[in-house]
Amino acid sequence: MTARLPVRFVEVVDVHRLTPHMVRITFGGEDLATSIAEIPTTEPDQQMKLYFPRAGQRRPRMPEPDTEGDFMRWYAAYGAIPEPERPWMRSFTIRRVRPGEGLVDVDFVLHDDAGPAARWAQSARPGDTLGMFGPSATFARSTPLSASVAAADWLLLAGDETALPAIGTLVEWLPSGTRALAYLEVRDAAEEQRFETRGDLTLHWSHRGDVSPGHGTLLLDAVRGAEFPPGSVFAWIAGESAAVRSLRRHLVDERGVAKQAIDFSGYWRLRLSQDDAPTTEDLAEAQERLALAASDPST
Repeated sequence: MTARLPVRFVEVVDVHRLTPHMVRITFGGEDLATSIAEIPTTEPDQQMKLYFPRAGQRRPRMPEPDTEGDFMRWYAAYGAIPEPERPWMRSFTIRRVRPGEGLVDVDFVLHDDAGPAARWAQSARPGDTLGMFGPSATFARSTPLSASVAAADWLLLAGDETALPAIGTLVEWLPSGTRALAYLEVRDAAEEQRFETRGDLTLHWSHRGDVSPGHGTLLLDAVRGAEFPPGSVFAWIAGESAAVRSLRRHLVDERGVAKQAIDFSGYWRLRLSQDDAPTTEDLAEAQERLALAASDPST
């Protein structure tokens, strides 16, 4: 039997402001209720894509899921939608899955220079509808995150506020006693969040004040000045692309961390959006991620 593409419409059920610049939106709806069992709940950092309607649309215009489960054919149909009608697409992490209720939570960062996702989230109301693609096994990690963490003596987490939803899933998933250090950059103390965890977690918050995210080296300086515990480390880092590259270079070149022991994601780019063409650095990073996946002995 051909696997069904994980394409669905989701409806806003609740909107809850977590901090002055972070809002949690709970999604439900008939499509999600009938397919929520397909969303993995045993692994942290489950990523998917949300599709936002254009002006004048009650819900985004989406192609019907390909009956043969062919993602490339479906994506070609999406690309064929005239640009003024084609939904904006953005990547997100599912913050929490609630299978018994048929609901998922997704956290949105609200910022001054808002793109289509943040603009939508600022005014989201129950009944508003988005498209969702994923999570999908087609784009899953070659090695499950849980296996990478279990193989190390301790876990390093680092990121800006855009990484907090994924980091929240990680620390809440941690097995009992697992040691983890987290270095997190946010605007101020009001943006800090509390996480429940069974792990041995130490949080280090850095406040950049009114400086726009992506400027300066606050997060890099915090990690560079950290005293690492003994033993092998697995590092998970995410946030602004240039900052992530700097953190990764520091870990590899100055700390001697193996490239295979770092999971890294550039969630956003300073002065660029996901609609802009990839830079030379973006393409090089994508090639390296492919090379690392190909060299993974578990695949």
